[in-house]
Amino acid sequence: MSCCSRRSAPVRPPVLLKDQSENLKGADHIHVSKLYKDAKNEKFMSFLTNEVQTLYESFNHGSYASNNGPCLGWRESLSSPYQWMTYDETLLRAKNFGSGLLALGLSPGKNTFICLYSHNRPEWILCEQGCYTQSMVLVPLSDTLGPQSCSFIINQTGTGVVIVEDDKKVNSLLDWLPTKLSKLIVINPLHSDTLRRIKNSAIQVYTFDEVENLGSISNIIERPPVPEDLCTICYTSGTTGNPKGVMLSHRNVMACIASVFLQLGEHKPQVGDVLISFLPLSHMLERTCENALFYAGGSVGFYSGNIKDLANDLKALKPTIMPAVPRLLNRVYDKMHLDINGSPFKKFFYHMAIKSKEADLKRFIIRRNSLWDVLLFKRVQESFGGRLRLMVVGSAPLAGHVLTFIRCSLGCIVAEGFGMTEAVAPVTLTVLGDHVTGHVGPPLPCCGIKLVDIPEMGYFMSNNQGEICIKGTSVFKGYFKEPERTATAFDASGWLHTGDVGEWNSNGTLSVIDRKKHIFKLSQGEYIIPEKIEGIYQKSSYVYQVFVYGESLKSCIIAIVVPRVENLKEWAVQNNIPGTLSVLCNNAEVKTLIMDDMNAIGKEYGLKSYEQVKDIYLHPDPFSINNNLLTAALKSRREQIRNYFKPQLDDMYQNLK
Repeated sequence: MSCCSRRSAPVRPPVLLKDQSENLKGADHIHVSKLYKDAKNEKFMSFLTNEVQTLYESFNHGSYASNNGPCLGWRESLSSPYQWMTYDETLLRAKNFGSGLLALGLSPGKNTFICLYSHNRPEWILCEQGCYTQSMVLVPLSDTLGPQSCSFIINQTGTGVVIVEDDKKVNSLLDWLPTKLSKLIVINPLHSDTLRRIKNSAIQVYTFDEVENLGSISNIIERPPVPEDLCTICYTSGTTGNPKGVMLSHRNVMACIASVFLQLGEHKPQVGDVLISFLPLSHMLERTCENALFYAGGSVGFYSGNIKDLANDLKALKPTIMPAVPRLLNRVYDKMHLDINGSPFKKFFYHMAIKSKEADLKRFIIRRNSLWDVLLFKRVQESFGGRLRLMVVGSAPLAGHVLTFIRCSLGCIVAEGFGMTEAVAPVTLTVLGDHVTGHVGPPLPCCGIKLVDIPEMGYFMSNNQGEICIKGTSVFKGYFKEPERTATAFDASGWLHTGDVGEWNSNGTLSVIDRKKHIFKLSQGEYIIPEKIEGIYQKSSYVYQVFVYGESLKSCIIAIVVPRVENLKEWAVQNNIPGTLSVLCNNAEVKTLIMDDMNAIGKEYGLKSYEQVKDIYLHPDPFSINNNLLTAALKSRREQIRNYFKPQLDDMYQNLK
């Protein structure tokens, strides 16, 4: 039935799909991109052209390419349309803001750090580009790091100036008052109570507009950066201890952007494209995507500030490009399946549609004009604005069946990557036309990748498995003021060790199969890799989140499980078991159902007896950033989860005696 529609030209894969990366000769079996010929000599991509080598130059290039087109978009309310600031206006205001910082007494150059504490909005970009006009270094803060960590960052970087969005964030800083803080630049008007707190703290306060006005009358010349200058220190929360300051240069970020452009080819961002900005700009995935749009002369529209209103923003903005994370896409998938599960006819109809659209993907046809799009997927497409042509997925693994559903339902290119802040953003990316799931593509032109043996986990390079290690032009300069931590991140040959376990596929793509960290032994000496077991248990239709736990003095493992609400409630209705989710979590039948399903799936995927949990505790509330059980990258904070559920974990072990 995919026939009744206008035919679309197939996309052209940039490489042979059966041979996607170059395996260099030598004992290390280093894999590099086939798209950049110098990579064969371990010389990796830095720029597309010599004229554009910094984020300052890339923004000016985009301004020229756009012919002073729309640059930054926002709206005053959910009922109002987007309004736009042009490139020329953005450049002028950024220049004025950078000059205004100097008028406040700051020095230009790479040793001046400016902290920015705000959600995504036009002023974020004005501040970032303003810093670059004077070669200063931007240090983003975020709510997900927590106020204590924000105070630590301000003190460690020694910055006296913080740009802050609103009352809430100002008061959060004042609660953990950094000793180095001397000036606040506020974006929104502050309440009188907050102003009194600031005055009592002997901190000077300026408005964002005041700093711009100071710069506009100061007649200070710009001092653009060079490629090796730092552009940012991006702090990552990690799972324990203080956050780490990842030092990234202009060359690092430009190498990543240039490599993605080269791999996307004719489908790369261009003038006329619009990106929705909703993932935190304090993370490098979002920041890199936005700078890529600016380089191309595209437009960036900001969401309204509340993730619950994202659907409204998408419909109003109608973006063509969107970075996304698995959590959002999983919700789209779950919503569709919740709608069809109650009707055998809908389910049959849905599977026919997916089969037909998958057949299109295998022929490299990506479109939104088939009969199935009109009858079934149009609602999904319109919920994203109806114009989406490119989606980049990162930050965490996306299940293969969800990725296929998203590709089929949205009818756009969906590229999945693997990366880390220490290498800017992606280091691998799936290529156009590759519909196969379960991998994250070949290396980008900015880096080489090799795998290193992990004997204690049974992973060996001879089997094309091992710890993923990276070397290239996008790899960071080190952790700020932490030479020992920096030294442990690299081996003697200069390879960055990621802590992720990968496997080379026969076609030269990389699959991420495990994590090296968080290994422990049980009392009988068996090694347990909790994240591997968690990944298997999450294949259960009743498991939303799971935390596997064990101790070296115990002979078995146990788990905290957050059930998948929709599926559990559907089962409860069918079995005449009433109650809220909290009530269901305390129901013995429910516990037996979920534990039996987990063990059946564990057996199906080859878990050994000692790798199967012997008891579980059901918890109704998800692990999240807000309750401090997930990091900003949506990874489990294992120590915090263990402490949070210590009574339940202790009880389970007590009852297993």
